[in-house]
Amino acid sequence: MPLQNYQYDTIMREYSRRQAQSRYDLEQRRTAAYKAIPRLQEIDREVASLSASKARALLGGGDEGLDDLKDAIASLSAERTELLAAGGYPADHLEPHYVCPLCQDTGYINSRKCTCFKRAEIELLYAQSNLKEIIEKENFDHFSFDCYSDTIKNDATGLSARETALRAYHTARSFVREFDSRFRNLFIYGNTGVGKTFLSHCIARELLKSAHCVLYFSAFDLFDMLAQSAFSKKAESTDNENFIFDCDLLIIDDLGTELTNSFVSSQLFLCINERIMRRKSTIISTNMKLEDFSDTYSERTFSRIASNYQMVKLIGKDIRIEKIFLGGK
Repeated sequence: MPLQNYQYDTIMREYSRRQAQSRYDLEQRRTAAYKAIPRLQEIDREVASLSASKARALLGGGDEGLDDLKDAIASLSAERTELLAAGGYPADHLEPHYVCPLCQDTGYINSRKCTCFKRAEIELLYAQSNLKEIIEKENFDHFSFDCYSDTIKNDATGLSARETALRAYHTARSFVREFDSRFRNLFIYGNTGVGKTFLSHCIARELLKSAHCVLYFSAFDLFDMLAQSAFSKKAESTDNENFIFDCDLLIIDDLGTELTNSFVSSQLFLCINERIMRRKSTIISTNMKLEDFSDTYSERTFSRIASNYQMVKLIGKDIRIEKIFLGGK
């Protein structure tokens, strides 16, 4: 998803802060270490001088004496390591300590966004969409089977609403547990208010906690964004699609509530198919009955879902309405 300028600037300010903090911490460590072991400062000065000499020699096109310079620098570095160890310091005590060693807190590796930048984008988008607040309430710790009836039965399986919810709960747990080792997609369906979105939020929270990139969209917002991308000539439109196709987990909530047309149908197939090809997991939740799905979208879309998604059904009364009658409990 392309960031607005202010969003990008927000992330880059954090990287600037990290770099400044890293420099400050390094200077504090150096000052204390030099005071405790004066020879360390002498070594660093000698290494800097020899390194400058080496650079001048290379720029001059000659390599005479380079081996001696390398040996001298290596000898000083070894002495430095020994002095640090003797003083009870780790070997990297006088080196910068980065939050992300991969990009050294710049956000980029060879002009490409680092994985930490990608996580920062997701976290910023979640924070600004208020979903983080939602998943602090809607998560596995707060999942209650008391909301599901023992008397309402699923005619196809013979299981009660509570037993069906228990099965869905364990499916969601295993989905999270095996996320990095097993490619899976979930299609969660059932009547309004039976806990489909709640279950998706449970999964999202667990994967976000383990630093996975998770994107959540209502079906309306997703197709609105894809429409903007499809009819825009801006370069960020491609970035927009790639972000949707490449995130670790994409959650499409309330499929079927959007205004369905040929464009939406084709974009849904594209999204589903592309993520299957890239082996990127997707969760779809919908109130639609399976028998109505093909008519609303297409046979080929339903075929891709049926052959690549695990079907998870929830049944029961509308939990939200039940809670209203119970005074919000």
